[in-house]
Amino acid sequence: MRELTCILCPSGCQLQISKSNGEWTVNGNLCPRGEVYAVDEMINPKRIVCSTIKTIYPAVPRLPVKTSQKIPKEDIFPVMKVINQVRLDHPVRRGEVIVAKVLGTGADIVATADLYYLLEEEGING
Repeated sequence: MRELTCILCPSGCQLQISKSNGEWTVNGNLCPRGEVYAVDEMINPKRIVCSTIKTIYPAVPRLPVKTSQKIPKEDIFPVMKVINQVRLDHPVRRGEVIVAKVLGTGADIVATADLYYLLEEEGING
C-alpha cells in the first residue's frame, strides 16, 4: 500500500492506494477526482514544470516559464536541459510559446510573464 495526499482540490485528502489482482483500490478520497489522481500517480505520474529562461536583457536577465500541460515525470530533467539552453533575444507576451512541443511531449514552454511590460518598467524599449 502507498499513501499520497491528493492535490486536486483544497481538501487534501489522504489517499491509500493498493493493487490486488491487477486492480487499483483507492481509499480516503472525498470525490472521484481523488481516485483518478491516485491511479494516474501510480501508473504514469506527470507534472507541470515551472522554471526561468535566460534573456539578453540585463535589466530582466531571466523570464519565468512553464510547460503548457503536465509532462511525464521522467521527462522533467531532459525538458529542463532544453529550457536551460534557451536564450530569449526578443520580447514576448505572457502565454507566448517559447519552445513548441518540447522533446515530443506535446507540451509547449510558455512565458508566464510579459517581457514587454517588464522592459517598459525598466525604461527599455524592447
